[in-house]
Amino acid sequence: MKHSLLSVVLASALVAVAPVPAAFAQAARTQAAPSAASQLVLASSTRILTTLEQRRAEFKGNPAALREYVSGEFNTLFDRDYAGRLVLGMHGRGASDADIKLFADALSDSLMTRYGSALLDFNTRLKVRVKSETALPGGRGVKVSSEMIRPDGDPVPVDYLLRQVGGKWKIFDVMVEGVSFVQTFRNQFDAPLRQKSIPQVAADLRAGRMQVSGDVN
Repeated sequence: MKHSLLSVVLASALVAVAPVPAAFAQAARTQAAPSAASQLVLASSTRILTTLEQRRAEFKGNPAALREYVSGEFNTLFDRDYAGRLVLGMHGRGASDADIKLFADALSDSLMTRYGSALLDFNTRLKVRVKSETALPGGRGVKVSSEMIRPDGDPVPVDYLLRQVGGKWKIFDVMVEGVSFVQTFRNQFDAPLRQKSIPQVAADLRAGRMQVSGDVN
């Protein structure tokens, strides 16, 4: 079965960091007192999946509204700059914060342009089950391991890597079936970054001369 990693990452990131409805907070507390990070993953899924379902017709007729909704959620709640620095890897060593942000913004916008509309086909009948939470080495944050349970197929394992930024949990990587968002892009951008500067690669992304790809088997 072929998955589009990026469409799942988008949905997963939104599912994990959407505001927690009060109606689901009690349900989250019944499962062995989950931490704040796990509770985000567990309790917020209903809101975002419900929103996608309720506004599906609107979003299909108004792509700009979908883009605004997805971009607003993703840009606010995903730790874009830190994820961008991780994607750059060794190419980001010594780079200025401005160049990191330039690349992160270009990558995020390219991702939204190519994969945002895929959320309209996302299965909103999914349920999310948190399996475990483990601390990341060096106090970098936590990994919340979960499953997206589908009514018509095997569960899809999704791991979220989160860290605290300004007292709030933010996602900086998502692993779908063991495939990392960060590592996928780090591999894709390694060759271009060996040939061009970070601003040049960001400009190529902006101009559409370079395309991100998140299709995995």
